Amino acid sequence: MTVGFVGLGIMGGPMAANLLKAGHVVTGYDVAEERTAQLAAKGGVAARSVAEAVAGADVVITMLPDSPQVEEVAPVILEYGEPGLLYLDMSTIRPETSRRVAEQARRKGIRALDAPVSGGERGAIDGTLSIMVGGAAEDFDAALPILRALGTTVVHVGPSGAGQTVKAANQLVVGGVYALVSEAIVLLEASGVDPVAGLDVLAGGLAGSRILELKRHSMVKREFTPGFRVDLHHKDMGIVLAAAREAGVALPMAALVAQLVAAARAQGHGSLDHSALLKVVERLNT
Repeated sequence: MTVGFVGLGIMGGPMAANLLKAGHVVTGYDVAEERTAQLAAKGGVAARSVAEAVAGADVVITMLPDSPQVEEVAPVILEYGEPGLLYLDMSTIRPETSRRVAEQARRKGIRALDAPVSGGERGAIDGTLSIMVGGAAEDFDAALPILRALGTTVVHVGPSGAGQTVKAANQLVVGGVYALVSEAIVLLEASGVDPVAGLDVLAGGLAGSRILELKRHSMVKREFTPGFRVDLHHKDMGIVLAAAREAGVALPMAALVAQLVAAARAQGHGSLDHSALLKVVERLNT
C-alpha cells in the first residue's frame, strides 16, 4: 500500500521504517526535518507538508503527541485525502476527540480508526506493539495488513473511541506497576536485600510483568533513558481521569498514580523515562 505517515518521533520513526521493511511505500512528514531525512535514508519519501504526505495515499497514519496536534492535522487529512482513504490515528488522545474526528471523516467518505499502541520504543523498533483499535469492523479488517507490520497483538476493541479508552486503561496499569516496582526497590534496598536478586524472583512469580522483565535492571541502576517520557505519561493520566469522569466511575488508584506522575514532572523529571517514578518514591523517603 501507499502510506502517508505524519509524526516520525521516537515511536513514529521506527514504525514507518517497519512499514518500509514490509514492502509498503511510505511518504513521511514531521515538523523536524531531520526525521523526514532519516526516513528518506531508509527508502521512504520525505514530504514537505501534511498535505504532501496525504496526497495519493491509500492509508494515512498519524502518531502525534496529544489531542491538539491531532485536531490540527486531521482537517488537512480530511481535505486532501481521497474518498475511501483509511485514516489510522495511532496517537494517544482523548476518546471524545477520536469520536469527533471519526464522525467528521465519515462525512467525507474517509474511514477513520483510532489505533493507539503500547510497547514503547522497543516495541516500535521490533514491530511487536500491542494495538487496540476502535472503529468499524470492516475498516479494521481493511487495515490489518498495515497493523500487522507494526504489532503482534492487534485487537478490534469496539466502536470509534474504544481504542483510546483501552489505551487509557493500559496507561493506568503501566503507571501503577511502575509505582509498585519503585516501592519494592526502595523496600528491598532499605532492608539490606539485593534488589537485583529480589526482583529476579518477583519477575519469575505471580508478580511478574512485562515491566519487570524489561525495566527492573535499568531501574536498579537508576538508568532512565526515555523510551516513554514522564511528560507523555502525565498527559495520558489526564486522559484516564477525564475518561473516568465521562464514564461516571471512581478510580482512586488512578488518582494516586496521576499524582505520582505529576510529582515526577514537577520535580524536573519530565524528560526521563516513566520508570523515573522511582525518583519520586526515593524522595518521599529522604
